[in-house]
Amino acid sequence: QVQLVESGGGLVQPGGSLRLSCVASTSINYFTYLGWYRQPPGKERELVAAITRSGITHYADAVKGRFAISRDNAKNTMYLQMSSLEPEDTAVYFCNELRRVNSNYEPIGSWGQGTQVTVSS
Repeated sequence: QVQLVESGGGLVQPGGSLRLSCVASTSINYFTYLGWYRQPPGKERELVAAITRSGITHYADAVKGRFAISRDNAKNTMYLQMSSLEPEDTAVYFCNELRRVNSNYEPIGSWGQGTQVTVSS
């Protein structure tokens, strides 16, 4: 079974940056679509960013211009570079394999433990 493991979260001040990593147990080229989700306290999980095998990216409006998703095939790793962080970005962040359904993305893998990101002064 393919596994994805998230890491890189932590406590950061508003305006700061963090880079999250998602390491795959197999070649990352296995995945046509990959994405980052987040679940803020007391709220539902939401898609933050997605990336295709060819490197095409998509972002939620709330993070456009601040977050950047990328994948390193040699390291079997996907990243989420987060900048200009805001308290509203506080959440547990998860990575998952996606599928495209019409113009939307849906998660199709099992969820890992995620990595906690807390933005606070």
